[in-house]
Amino acid sequence: MKLKLILLALFFLSGCSMLETTDTAGTTDQIDVEVTQVIDGDTIKIIYEGEEVTVRYLLMDTPETNHPRLGEQPLGKEATEENKRLIESGDVSIEFDVGDRFDDYDRLLAYIYVDGESVQEQMIESGLARVAYVFPPNTRYLDDFEKAEQIARDKEAGIWQYENYSTDRGFNADAFGQGSTGNNNSPATEEPTEGDCEIKGNINRSGNKIYHLPSDSSYEQTNPEEWFCTEQEAQDAGFRGVGQ
Repeated sequence: MKLKLILLALFFLSGCSMLETTDTAGTTDQIDVEVTQVIDGDTIKIIYEGEEVTVRYLLMDTPETNHPRLGEQPLGKEATEENKRLIESGDVSIEFDVGDRFDDYDRLLAYIYVDGESVQEQMIESGLARVAYVFPPNTRYLDDFEKAEQIARDKEAGIWQYENYSTDRGFNADAFGQGSTGNNNSPATEEPTEGDCEIKGNINRSGNKIYHLPSDSSYEQTNPEEWFCTEQEAQDAGFRGVGQ
């Protein structure tokens, strides 16, 4: 009889624990959070499960404001200010997609909402952000974001004012102010400076310089800050290979 009571108690305890979980993978449920800091246009800090964590916005990229190598890029400050304005305008909640919840820098990956309205979609439509870092299966709102981006392109708003400023590889500061896009609806692509250079150089938050080869498992998810044609070229620039 005592054994049955113990098993029954354990069952109810486990049931309560399951009810309290914030696991929303595969759903569109939103979790209310407290924002402690707006870092830049696509990154904030929140209190999540009792701890302060950094959140990187899914499917979106804005110009840098304090990058270790790139420094402040054009419209980076404006993107940060707009993100802060939106975040401070109401109650903030986050939503997870079905894939990985953390990136290589231990940042939480999420969709951000203020009073139920998508912050990502508003930032993209304003022309202060581009659709980027599309890594399935975290693509729930890709179509919506791409439509918002097309609206900004058509208006030549923000990052779309100048041809080739916003590229598939990030933001090209040299192109800013060099000429109107002329309503060019095709995505701009910044070509490597030397031939077909496919080695990605990335600098993480700790300042470590790491290069990624196309054969590396981390290659597709890596945001390149420099491109190299050979491993020797990357090593000469102070970068090391993955796992070295």
